[in-house]
Amino acid sequence: MSFFSFQNINLYIAIVLSLINGVLMCFASYKFFQMIQLSGYKIKGYFKWLRDTKGNYVTRMVLLSLLSIFCVLVTNALFDVYHTQELYSYIGLIFYFYFTIVFIVNLYHAPKKIPLKYTTRMTRLNVAMFIFVSLFSFIITALSTEYLNFLKFGAICLVPLFVPLLVPLVHIILLPLEKIVLSVHIHNAKKKLKKCENLIKIGITGSFGKTSTKYILNSILSVKYKVCMSPHSFNTLPGLSKVVNNYLNIDDEILIAEMGARNVGDIKELCDLIKPKYGILTGVGSQHLESFKTEENIFKTKFELIESLPSDGIAIFNGYDSGAKKLYDKCDFVAKEIVGKGASISAKNIFYDETGTIFDLIIKDKTYEKVKTILIGEHNVENIVMCVQMAKILGLSDEEIIEGIRNLKPIPHRLELIKTDKNLILDDAYNASVNGTIVALNVLSKMPGRKIVITPGIVELGKKENEENENFGKRIAKVADIVVIVNKLNFESIKKGLDAQKFNEEQLYQTDSLDSAKILIKDFIRDGDSILFENDLPDNYV
Repeated sequence: MSFFSFQNINLYIAIVLSLINGVLMCFASYKFFQMIQLSGYKIKGYFKWLRDTKGNYVTRMVLLSLLSIFCVLVTNALFDVYHTQELYSYIGLIFYFYFTIVFIVNLYHAPKKIPLKYTTRMTRLNVAMFIFVSLFSFIITALSTEYLNFLKFGAICLVPLFVPLLVPLVHIILLPLEKIVLSVHIHNAKKKLKKCENLIKIGITGSFGKTSTKYILNSILSVKYKVCMSPHSFNTLPGLSKVVNNYLNIDDEILIAEMGARNVGDIKELCDLIKPKYGILTGVGSQHLESFKTEENIFKTKFELIESLPSDGIAIFNGYDSGAKKLYDKCDFVAKEIVGKGASISAKNIFYDETGTIFDLIIKDKTYEKVKTILIGEHNVENIVMCVQMAKILGLSDEEIIEGIRNLKPIPHRLELIKTDKNLILDDAYNASVNGTIVALNVLSKMPGRKIVITPGIVELGKKENEENENFGKRIAKVADIVVIVNKLNFESIKKGLDAQKFNEEQLYQTDSLDSAKILIKDFIRDGDSILFENDLPDNYV
């Protein structure tokens, strides 16, 4: 009887098995979906992850497939499926489905810094993956049943081998649809923004400090205005479209849009959507140099925000940062303000400890002494000063501004101070720039007790990565008593910097993950120690 005969029960069983396998492979593809998402749905970033991790997860899929095939072949041989009923050829598949389920359970229980987000786009990708895998499973099963009688239905165990390639393939096939969907979202966002004629729109960009500045500005302006702030890290074109469509209310008076970039032209795209009247440039550094290729491209891209402002717009520059000052000098086509030493708005007498930061705030010809904030560090004072300048432009009184500063809440994972019964923890997991590490170590140096630094180093610096991590190691050595380097990626570079400062090698440790680092420090941590968690590698670097 032909396999494709409607009277053949194996045809229907193969269809059911293929559908089940389609579901299982969607779950088993979690890591590959996650990497596509973390790479900004860029194929280049996906394959870079495969290369940088030396195909660790591909190897796991291969092992899953080969182990399953081996069990199927052994089972088929024991039951002599070539000469006996085909029913026995299904028995070996029990091992395949068991191994696959165990693989999925372990995958989902593995620690993740940024879990996969099941957005509507990811849902479409999963549905398409299910269809492709189901069809592929059925075809490979039908062919093996016809031509590889010794394997029969066990050929379905080969499907995991193709998953690492099927994920990007399905992504590429869906790209035209995704472009249509994004264009619809952008159209709806622009249409909604047109209805908000009196909405004040503020763009914030920079190589560092964007998110912190956004939160600070929201706190201050909320004293007087109804503010919509782009939440989380919604700083891309799809993200800001979602903010406008789903978060912005018609009665909101101000929209604060954080604007991120990895390539030249990214900021201009965001400005074409939001059309900000005001722009804040927090600073320019070497972060994302890997994708920008040159520092000139970084400067050019950050300046796109300023170039996109209307003739009656105003640009605010961070005078504490040399990169921002350089672009301030370049700006001669729109009204501009700079904050910092010598400017009309600045801060002095900055003091901080584990309770927060106290500083004198200078607003034009007035000085407000001992302004208190729960945020820690001079960099946060710089961010506050930029926001004060913006608030003054928008008509807030000095008293309203100081109230907003006092209302500030800790910003999650950005030098967030966490006090336990016995220790102080500085959670700086989401700060990954060179400037951020300098600030974090300065803050740690002011904390009580022994200083422990837990870090994987700095990434996305391109050709400068080894050099900057070596410098990072030198700075760590001047502050830390104990160092734990997470992952092997930057270990040698950081160690080289530590060695240059004659850091005690007995106090240097290396672990494979942040979780193992947390377990390790339990062996030597003492009451009163201060611990800095500086950066936490994105999952696509692990």
